[in-house]
Formats: sequence, C-alpha cells, structure tokens
Amino acid sequence: MPLDPDVQLLVDTLAATNAPALSAGTVDEARRNYMLAPTPERDDLPYVVDFDVPGDGHSVAARAYADVAQPANLPVIVFIHGGGWVLSSIDGHDHFARRLARVSGALVVSVDYRLAPEHPFPSPHDDCWLVTRWLQEHAATLGGDGSRMIVAGDSAGGNLAAGVAIRARDEGLDLAAQVLIYPCTDTNQQPYQSMRDNATGFFLTAIDMAWFWNHYLADGGHDDPRAVPIQIASTKGLTPALVITAEFDPLRDEGAAYAQRLADGGVEVQYEAIPGVVHGFIARWHTMSRAHEVHAIIGDYCRAHLA
Repeated sequence: MPLDPDVQLLVDTLAATNAPALSAGTVDEARRNYMLAPTPERDDLPYVVDFDVPGDGHSVAARAYADVAQPANLPVIVFIHGGGWVLSSIDGHDHFARRLARVSGALVVSVDYRLAPEHPFPSPHDDCWLVTRWLQEHAATLGGDGSRMIVAGDSAGGNLAAGVAIRARDEGLDLAAQVLIYPCTDTNQQPYQSMRDNATGFFLTAIDMAWFWNHYLADGGHDDPRAVPIQIASTKGLTPALVITAEFDPLRDEGAAYAQRLADGGVEVQYEAIPGVVHGFIARWHTMSRAHEVHAIIGDYCRAHLA
C-alpha cells in the first residue's frame, strides 16, 4: 500500500527541511535533536507519580500513570521507551505513557533505564528487569496489582520488553503478556527485505539501526537473547504476545520474524502489520492519525489479558 496521506506529508516535509537523521552528529547532538521534535498534546491524567526503585549500587527512576485519581488494585503495564537504547527518557515518552494508561485502564509504569553508550548492555536490560521484579512485589504501594502485569515497549523498548519476557520465563516471574511495538530483534540486517526497501527516506534508517546497535552492544551480547531476541534457542513457555510492525519501517521484517518464532514455539501471538505508516507512528498521532486505531488495538489487547 502507499503511505497514508498524512504520513506522506510528514515524510516530504522531513526531506524538504533536510531534518537530521536520528544518528546524526555526536550522541549528545542526537539526543538534543530527538527532544526537539514536536509531540502530541498530552492527556491530562489525575494520577502521575515519580518514584525510584532501589537497585544494587544505584536506583532506577520511574513514573506511574493512571486514569483514576486514587488507583487501587489496577493491573500493571511496565512501559519501556524506545530511542535506540541511546535516546529519549520517561520525559521523551511521557505523552505515550499517558495515552497507554488511558486506553488500557491500567497502572502504567514507565522506566527511565540507563542509556548507552555510557551504559551498554546489560545495564538497560537489568534496569528494566529490576523495575519489573520490584513491581511484582510492591505494585500495591502505587495502587497496582503485581500479579496482573504486562511488559510493553516501542522499538528499542520493544527489544527490552522482549528481553524482560525471556528473563521472566527463565526466572519464574509470571507475566500476563508482552506488547512489542516495532521491536528491534536482530543485529543482522541481511536476512530482511525491509532493511533494503526501507533503508532510507522513512524516518528511521538502516544506518541509524547499525549506529544504535553498536552503542548498545559495545561490550558484547550479540548471542544473548535478552539483548538480541531472535537468538533465543526456544520460545516455548514465553508469555502471550502482541507484535505490531509498520509497513514502511526497516524493522518490519525482523518484527514479523520474531512473531513467527514465538508462534512456532507455541506462544499465543496476535500479529498486527500496520499499512501505510513509518517507524515511530504510535507516538506521533498528531502527524500520523492511523496511530489512534492502533492505540485502540493495544488497549483492547491489554484489557483482555489483564482481566
């Protein structure tokens, strides 16, 4: 299918203005450029709380959201933001975490994990795991129910969410589901036609992804499925998954391949291939209106699996 008209307008505008690539410049410059991009108007929620989760030698900042003023026994969604493990933060993805709380009815906890290259794998993964494990025991302090929990993320956050789901299976932490939104699942670009067809011109580029992976795996981890989910030997026993891909995204085919790996292992998978959109559309509904219908898909899926 062609690009949606509003997505085509966005792509044309970015090309005409020579907008910098996600990986342009130094890491600091890339981070500043990322945060300059306009975001949609934020949903006004009655409950937004910042807190810290204590760890071994450091703490991890997080932010909890709910669409009720005094949450109690709400199911929990651990949300892990994208940005190639290098960019963004809980502030950069605040607007989407708010939207996720609204459409799901859950207590959404957004994780401010440490970023590469200052903190390569396994640090970001360990931070997300720490918060997830802590919530299983302590979600009630925020108005949540740690026995009903989903892990979710977009892009690199989808990668981290998949890694947490793998570790949860291996270490006996019960999750209700995983929601992987255009996840990064493989360091090898060669097997995927979308890496060639969508290599440039659609916001995220193949060069960007190589840059991100090089920072994230600077200290190794290429064979570790917590870092590179497609490397998993068996997906048997993993929690049910919603996997979402975008048609004009270099990550499209590796997301589809991971969904197939999950299904091959007997995992219950709902795979949604969204036409006409580019990477990042889920959090840019002011410029890519199809995001609204996908928000509804995510909300319905989470409500069903957290019931």
